[in-house]
Amino acid sequence: MDKSDIISVLNKKLGSPQRFLCVSRPRRFGKTMAGEMVAAYYGKDCDSREMFKDLKIAQDPSFETHLNNYNVIFLNIQKFWSKTYDLLKMKENLQSSILWDLQEQYSSVRYFDKTDLTRSLSDIFAQTGEGFIFIVDEWDCLFREVKGEPDIWKVYLDFLRNLFKDAEYAEMVYMTGILPIKKYGSHSALNMFTEYSMTDPLELAEFVGFTESEVESLCKRYNMDFDETKRWYDGYRFPEVGSIYSPKSVVEAMLHKKFNTYWNKTETFEALKIYIEINFEGLRESVVRLLAGDRIVINPNKFSNDMVTFGSIDDVFTLLVHLGYLGYDSENQEVFIPNSEVSTEFVNAIEGANWKPVVDAIKASDQLIQNTWQKNATEVAEAIDTAHIENASILSYNNENSLACIISLAYYSAKKYYTIIRELPTGKGFADLVFLPRPNHADKPAMVVELKWDKSTDSAIQQIKEKRYIAGFVVAGFKTAPPGQLLLVGINYDKETKKHECVIEVA
Repeated sequence: MDKSDIISVLNKKLGSPQRFLCVSRPRRFGKTMAGEMVAAYYGKDCDSREMFKDLKIAQDPSFETHLNNYNVIFLNIQKFWSKTYDLLKMKENLQSSILWDLQEQYSSVRYFDKTDLTRSLSDIFAQTGEGFIFIVDEWDCLFREVKGEPDIWKVYLDFLRNLFKDAEYAEMVYMTGILPIKKYGSHSALNMFTEYSMTDPLELAEFVGFTESEVESLCKRYNMDFDETKRWYDGYRFPEVGSIYSPKSVVEAMLHKKFNTYWNKTETFEALKIYIEINFEGLRESVVRLLAGDRIVINPNKFSNDMVTFGSIDDVFTLLVHLGYLGYDSENQEVFIPNSEVSTEFVNAIEGANWKPVVDAIKASDQLIQNTWQKNATEVAEAIDTAHIENASILSYNNENSLACIISLAYYSAKKYYTIIRELPTGKGFADLVFLPRPNHADKPAMVVELKWDKSTDSAIQQIKEKRYIAGFVVAGFKTAPPGQLLLVGINYDKETKKHECVIEVA
């Protein structure tokens, strides 16, 4: 997949005040590959014209100007760290490695102090006029591996600041990692950097993962079902480009001709379990709502950009956005579970955390959808009764929003067959769920589920008819259902008896 256009964006920033970039995105989203591509283009120690001549960047007017024209210093911080697991030793090893290369390459330069990295870089620039492009991969590994050690973090950040702050020799610094730059108080420790993150990727949005048009072309090339690919791996959306897909998962699905949880397998569910188990009031209820298809409004701007400093649920969910477990709608400041692959990981995590009522409701959802198709209204009502009663300790019991959430959770398995559109209550005690069959499940009936609170199932069915849902069933490209292929489901909850009634009709 040709992502070389990112170089045209970087070319505009070379040597400018905007030349410091911190690009963060989840694991296995191609950070290292992008960094290596950037190094191959700029590096003067190789001739990469043949590699790039048929790619998009070759059509850019700036292509020839910057091709193989710079000194590139590529630093993988994870590799340096894993050799010592000691910050002072890591710094010493990193500096001596760079100095060894510099002094061999620039043996004629007069160095003020051959053991001082920043001074040596300045000496080279002053005497030769040659600057450097720095590519720093896995820049945040210390924040992920040395948790709860702010003194170590500060020493490391001071090292990076001393290396890059006001550095004339730095033509560009391209840092990649999972986390944005660590904050202390209200300020960033490296405030000269522009941050491109999962909450705000700016002009690099199309390079976060695969775009929808790119995935469509891959599906045609590998003869894979696009709708299923979308269900499994879509979900990261940015206003600038629309849908973004998990690249690791799409590549694996195409190569193996099988839809599966590929991205999840690069890390155990324990990583997610740690964060959804944090002791914040309302966190568990919010996770259940997300599993049911809800969106939760958050403020991502208070997050400290580490993996241990949490002041609220907002901070936990912001971290999960950066880790790739949640999508983020920046226009509405809402988080959501992006796709089936990630949803599976949430189910694994809550099962590992022993959230038995929620897990039971999800496991029972296969039978519930079967009973709905078979119009077994009594069994449907009983299943929803069980899901509602068992999850009363997590969700507010006598609440219209919780009823809609429970119904959505109870129909969890329906996501395999349907695009589910949920219309939340407006204060009048009802909620609508519309189930649109996916193209590869066109044999399944479309369904409209109308919920009532202390009324009747007949009034639910009547409302569906009065609002002409059947005649106006043109949603997301789905035309009016053929006769016998649309189920009207009316569900009423009695607050006093805490029981549900259900009626199912065929339209």
